[in-house]
Amino acid sequence: MTQKQQSQIEGIYEVCIGVIEPISAIQYWEQFGYHVGRIGELSAAAAHQLYGVDSSLQSIRLYHQNADHGLIRLMVWQNHINEGLGMESMKVKGNRWATTLTADVLNILNHIEEAVADSWPIKYTNPYWEVIYNKDRKSRPFFDTAIGVREMLMLQPLTRQVLFQRYGYTLPHYGAINTNSAFKTSQFTHLGMVIQDDSKETLKFYEEVLGLLRVRDDVETSYESSLAGRAIFDLQPGEKFVVTAFDDPRSSTSDLFAARSGRLYIIRFPDSIVLNSRFEAAQPGSLGMCLYTYRVREINLYSDLIKASATQQVTAIINNEFEEASFSFVSPDGYFWNLLAA
Repeated sequence: MTQKQQSQIEGIYEVCIGVIEPISAIQYWEQFGYHVGRIGELSAAAAHQLYGVDSSLQSIRLYHQNADHGLIRLMVWQNHINEGLGMESMKVKGNRWATTLTADVLNILNHIEEAVADSWPIKYTNPYWEVIYNKDRKSRPFFDTAIGVREMLMLQPLTRQVLFQRYGYTLPHYGAINTNSAFKTSQFTHLGMVIQDDSKETLKFYEEVLGLLRVRDDVETSYESSLAGRAIFDLQPGEKFVVTAFDDPRSSTSDLFAARSGRLYIIRFPDSIVLNSRFEAAQPGSLGMCLYTYRVREINLYSDLIKASATQQVTAIINNEFEEASFSFVSPDGYFWNLLAA
C-alpha cells in the first residue's frame, strides 16, 4: 500500500440490497436510524454495462445521520435475476452480512420474538456474551468491570444482520448511534464475507491493490471457543474459521481508540470443510444483500490498478444511477465489487 493510496479510499461506503418494492424496506431501515437520500435510475443497457444485469434499475440511497460510510443502497430491479441467499446458512461461500452497533440489543430481541410468534420468516441467535479485546485478561465477576459485547444474528429473506452492544468500553470512531431511532442503532460498522483459501493469496488484493489497512489477521474462532461464533456460523464440533479484517487506512494497528468503522471482515474457512458456493445469489440483480461499494478518489488510478491485478470482469467507468463515475469487478476471492468516485 503506497502513501498515495492511504488517502484514496475509506471504509465500506454502502451495502446494496435488492428489494422487490422499496416502501416497506425504507420503513424497516428507518427503525435503525436511516433516512431517504438520493434516488436514481439506470436503463437496462447501462445496468448491463455496469452490473451485468439485463434490467432497468431504480436505486434509493439511505443515509444515517452524518455518516460518510456504512450507508444503504436499495436496488429495485424491473427483473431481478434470483431470490438471493434468503434464509440460507451463514456458512456458505458468497455470504454477505452487515453488522450494526446498538444501545439496546434486548429491545431488538423483543421484536424478533414477536415476529417469530407471528410466523415471520426469521432466524436468530441469542445475544451471546463475547470478549473481543484482551481475551486473556483475568477479571473478577461482580467486582471488575465486564468488558465485551453481546452479539446476535438476525436473518430475514432480504437482510442478513449481526447486531452488537458494547459493555465497559467505547470506540469514538466506530459507529455513531442514532439515539432517536427506534432500535438505537448506528450505521453499519463492519461488513463480512466468507471465503476458503488456505494459501491466503486472495487476501493480498485488499491490502496491496485496494490499499486497505490489515488490522487483524488469523484470529481463530472455533466451535469450542465461541458460543456466538458457533451459533452464527453453524460450526460443528472441531470446526473453526479465522478472521482477517481490513480497515479504512486512517485506522490503526496499534491504537484501539483510533479504530474506524467501515471495516471489512473476511471469515476464512479451511479448505478441508465442505462449503456450498453461492456467489451467484449475492451479486447485483439478486434480492437481499448483494453488493458492497467503496468510494475512492482518483477512480481512473483504481481502474488501472485493478485491471493489472488478478481480478475478473472489470467494467469500463460509466455513470451509475446517481450520476457518479463508477466501475465494477470480481475480486480474486469471487466477490462482486463496485467502486464509485468520491
